[in-house]
Amino acid sequence: MKTTEINDVFYVRYKKVAIGSIEIFYREAGDPKKPSILLLHGFPSSSHMFRNLIEQLSSDYFLIAPDYPGFGYSSCPDPAGFDYSFDHLADIMEQFIDTLKLHDITFYMQDYGGPVGFRIITKRPELVSSIIIQNANVFLEGLGPHVQKIAALTDAQDFAGLDAAIEHMMTLDGIKEQYVSGTLHPDRISPDSYYMDHLFFEEPGKKAIQKILFANYGSNFPKYPQWQSYLREHQPPMLITWGKNDNIFPGSGALAYKKELPDAEVHLFDGGHFLLEEYGIQVAQLIRSFLNRQDMLYSK
Repeated sequence: MKTTEINDVFYVRYKKVAIGSIEIFYREAGDPKKPSILLLHGFPSSSHMFRNLIEQLSSDYFLIAPDYPGFGYSSCPDPAGFDYSFDHLADIMEQFIDTLKLHDITFYMQDYGGPVGFRIITKRPELVSSIIIQNANVFLEGLGPHVQKIAALTDAQDFAGLDAAIEHMMTLDGIKEQYVSGTLHPDRISPDSYYMDHLFFEEPGKKAIQKILFANYGSNFPKYPQWQSYLREHQPPMLITWGKNDNIFPGSGALAYKKELPDAEVHLFDGGHFLLEEYGIQVAQLIRSFLNRQDMLYSK
């Protein structure tokens, strides 16, 4: 292979693929023959949150980061004719996986990526090579003050207060809070992150879609026991990197995984919800080390 061809593989490629009647945008980098890492983003972000990690790992792995429908550069079909639920997002992402013919996947899940990814892997455990968790919760004890506040407003049927809280989360100030809150090094948080998210939310119809998904978020809690059972029965190799000061999913959510996966590798950082913005270099190093050990283990 020529030097220019080798270098070409490392560049990020920006693509779209048709899944039914919609287009899914995704970022891709690395050699497709290398081990695959599927990067599933959270709220209020998109595949943009993985932009630096993709470049840091592309020399050794094949990285794929899609935007869900209604997020980033993917299609935003009218809610009148499209089911914006976590069940349906997972169905679309499963079709995305099959369309790209991905297998033996390391699932990287952050925030919304948790309920999307766990729906897929409990249905299709044969797809899983290993799991990387970043502030993605599947335990009730991992629900932080922010989630509890939203739940209290819902229980009190304070719909005006609930709507105001959700609206604030989609303002520039509200999005910035989610990136900066709990960080030890706020000067490491690139303004590109929260300005990009805000820019997407200002597009027509985007905020209405997010409100529908917020209303559906409660569908995840009854599935926690099922996802915990998957972990207990399958014992997938797992790396957990977590910002322990996250007021959405605090460090207790990371430690809870050890109940079902005693061998899970847990790293708590003095950071917030969007760990990659503050500790991206360290997380990339941990991922390399973790996946190298898995490769050595299974090559024996």
